[in-house]
Amino acid sequence: MTVSSHHGPSWRAASACRTGLGLKPQHFAQILGQLPPLEFFEIHAENYLSAGGPFHHYLGRIRQHYALSVHGVGLSIGGGDLDPAHLARLATLLTRYEPELFSEHLAWSRHGPVCLNDLLPVVYDADTLARVCDHVDHVQRRLGRRMLLENPATYLESRASTLPEAAFLTEVIRRTGCGLLLDVNNLYVSCVNHDRDPLAELAALPLHAVGEIHLAGHAVEVDAAGDPLLIDHHGAPVATAVWDLYAQAIARLGPMPTLIERDNDIPALEVLLAEARQAQRILAGAAHPVETASA
Repeated sequence: MTVSSHHGPSWRAASACRTGLGLKPQHFAQILGQLPPLEFFEIHAENYLSAGGPFHHYLGRIRQHYALSVHGVGLSIGGGDLDPAHLARLATLLTRYEPELFSEHLAWSRHGPVCLNDLLPVVYDADTLARVCDHVDHVQRRLGRRMLLENPATYLESRASTLPEAAFLTEVIRRTGCGLLLDVNNLYVSCVNHDRDPLAELAALPLHAVGEIHLAGHAVEVDAAGDPLLIDHHGAPVATAVWDLYAQAIARLGPMPTLIERDNDIPALEVLLAEARQAQRILAGAAHPVETASA
């Protein structure tokens, strides 16, 4: 999607290595002073739904130099009715900054008027599928743009589910025309927690619809049975196994916009830039993508 010149740059057509970082306030001044070699920054929409304040002051200046991705965490796509006031504020934000990408989570976080500070898993059945598709359709019409839906990190599975996660996502994308935000860390975390093969799960996803990739760190714990339990906490460097799975994904997809996520224990900007450079090396070395099965 083309970005108007008064908003800031769009993707540079000649750049295949589209790497970005999550934009954090402790890095605002340094980013503006150094203008590090990145393609884009990503913000959490809910941090910018007010009309003004210092976050908007700095985002407006940074937006003059970089493309932008907006990542929502509060629409509750998998829950009950969408909140029209929240969606209206989100539409205002996207109109204001015209980001290249907008994404949300396959999760729910609201029950009636109660908002929960978490991304909770959905049941993969026909009723949930219909509700999620209705919500995605409504959001895309209201915002006037395609959205990406992120595969979740999960720790429990519902016995009521009748579809595998990959099949559920494939059907949502087929029915609504939305895209997939491939979170490689989420994929790896879920596979370890549910004793699945990450490469097989990667191959089962609707890779033709991927519009962005997320990379993040996780914590390693042990459950009550003594088995490993991975927690998607965004508070550590990207793990070696996740880098390896990312390289496999890029070998299939070719270069894709890739974000380094870090939301807890935020390190110095140089540390995150080093991870972005690692992603750039993988992207730069990618061969042409292999043919993937259509959904």
